[in-house]
Amino acid sequence: MTHGHSHDEAPRVNARTEIVLWAVVGLILAAVGVGLAFTWPSNLSQLGSAQFLDEGATWEQATVESVDDSGVMTVHVHGQSGTVEVQPPGISGVEVEAGDVISVVRLETGDVIFSDFHRTQPMLLLLVLYVLAVLLVARWKGLGALVGLALALGIVAFYTVPALLNGSPPILVGLVTGAGALCVLLYVAHGFNARTTTAYLGTVAGLLVTAVLGWWAVGAAHIPGVPSDAEINVTIVTSAVSLSGLALCGVMLAGLGVLNDVTVTQASAVWELRRARPDLGRVDVYKRAMRVGRDHIASTVYTIAFAYVGSALPLIVLILVYNNSIGNAVTSSEIAGEIVRTLVGSLGLVLAVPLTTIIGAIVATPGAVIEPPTGRRAQRLLANAETAANEVAFDDPSESP
Repeated sequence: MTHGHSHDEAPRVNARTEIVLWAVVGLILAAVGVGLAFTWPSNLSQLGSAQFLDEGATWEQATVESVDDSGVMTVHVHGQSGTVEVQPPGISGVEVEAGDVISVVRLETGDVIFSDFHRTQPMLLLLVLYVLAVLLVARWKGLGALVGLALALGIVAFYTVPALLNGSPPILVGLVTGAGALCVLLYVAHGFNARTTTAYLGTVAGLLVTAVLGWWAVGAAHIPGVPSDAEINVTIVTSAVSLSGLALCGVMLAGLGVLNDVTVTQASAVWELRRARPDLGRVDVYKRAMRVGRDHIASTVYTIAFAYVGSALPLIVLILVYNNSIGNAVTSSEIAGEIVRTLVGSLGLVLAVPLTTIIGAIVATPGAVIEPPTGRRAQRLLANAETAANEVAFDDPSESP
C-alpha cells in the first residue's frame, strides 16, 4: 500500500502554525502568571500551624507483645525499656495481634492510647514496586511522568492549599493550579513538541469547561449541603476557606488526571493517523480520529463510575441497608457531592476529546513530512504506521489507497 510518502515519515507542523501554537501557550502561561501573582499566599505559616495533639502529648511507635481476652495490649514502645498497657481500639473489625507495629499517643499524664496501625513499611514497598513497574514498562517517559507528578503535587501542597487558606478565590486558584500543573506534567513527561502542545490546549479547554460547569453546579446543587467531618475540621482550623469554595476547587481538580489521559491519547491518535495516511484531509483525519475518541469516552464513563463506587462502597452499603428511598439517598449531601463532581468532570472530559481532535487535525499539516527517524525508533514508527494504515483501509474499504 502506497500513499506517495514513506510510512516512517512523521507529520510536520509548518512554521506559522508552530508560532501560533507557542503564542497561545504563552498567553495561557501569562494568564497563569497573572493569576499566580494575584492569588499567591502572603506566607506559608498556616501549613502545620494547627496543633493536632494536646499540649504535652507525643506520637510514638510501639510493637505489640501480647493481647489479653479483653483486648488490652501489652506493648513495647520503641526506644524505651519496659512495657506498657494500652486500651483496645474500641472499633469494630479492628483486631490487634502480637507482633503488630502500631502508633500510640503518650499523654502528659503518662497514659498510652492506641492511635492506629503503623503502615509506613508496606506503603513504601508498594510505592517502590509502583515506581519500578512504571520505569520498566514506560522507561524514560515513565521517569518523566513520575518527575512531573512530583512537581505537580508540590504545586498543590505549596501553592493551592496555602492560597485557599489565604482566602483567595477558589475558581481562580483551581484554574491556576490545573493549567500550571498540567503544563509541568505534560511537557516533562512527553517533551516539548506540537503533539504535547495539542494535548495541553485540549486539556486547558476541558479545564475551562469544568470550571464553568462546576461554578454553576456547586451553587445550584448547594454542594456541600451537610459538610463532612474533614470539611468541618477545616472550618474549625481556619475561617478563610468556604465550604462551597473548597468543593468548587475540588470539582475542578478531581478530573484532571483522566482529562489529561484522554487528550494525550487523542493527540497521539491524530499524529499516528496522519503519519499512516499523509494524503488525508483535515476533515477525514478528524472523523477517523474521533472513532478512537468515542471508544475512549465510552471506556472512561464506566471507569470513573466504578472508581467512585469502589471508594464509596461502605456508604452505598449503608444506603441500601437503611429504609430510605433511592432518590433521597442519591440527592443527600454525602453522595450528591461526589455525583456532581463526577458529572462535571466527565462533561469536561467528553468535550475535551473533539476539541483536542480539532486542534490536532489543524496542526498536523496534510501531506507535509520531515526527515524520517533512524534506528530502532524508525522501526517502531514504521510498524505502528503500517498497523494504523491497515486499520484505516479495513474501516473504509471503499477508499482507494
